[in-house]
Amino acid sequence: MAVYADRDAVEDAYEDVRNDKSDTNWCALKYDDKKVVLDSTGIDFEEFKGKFGDDERVFGFLRVMTGDEMSKRMKFAFISWVGPKVSPLQRARMSTDKSEVKKVIQSFAKEMLIDEERDICEDKIREELVKAGGANYGTGSH
Repeated sequence: MAVYADRDAVEDAYEDVRNDKSDTNWCALKYDDKKVVLDSTGIDFEEFKGKFGDDERVFGFLRVMTGDEMSKRMKFAFISWVGPKVSPLQRARMSTDKSEVKKVIQSFAKEMLIDEERDICEDKIREELVKAGGANYGTGSH
């Protein structure tokens, strides 16, 4: 059984987030019954954050500006969210589907499993991406 309801839509959203000429910073994939579907894309982090409900399973792909005053660069995070009200069977299903999702969402600096709302924080995610990205060569002032 195929994991995606529409793999082309997911691929297009992934490429849009990765495209430097696009304003799109994120895409959210959710489940429609047993199929992974593109739920939405957007620009605003608060809208992205709102996609992660207590009873939801979500794969998120996020573009974040990192760097310092000497070098700015885009980094990408792949986020798996399993809400606290998701059943054990649905949790297990998501775990097996993740490998298929990662065949489309392939290029990211950091993979994160998040299951608490407080961890869906732009600054925390940026900090994780900076750690994954190596040295910062800034002068220390921001």
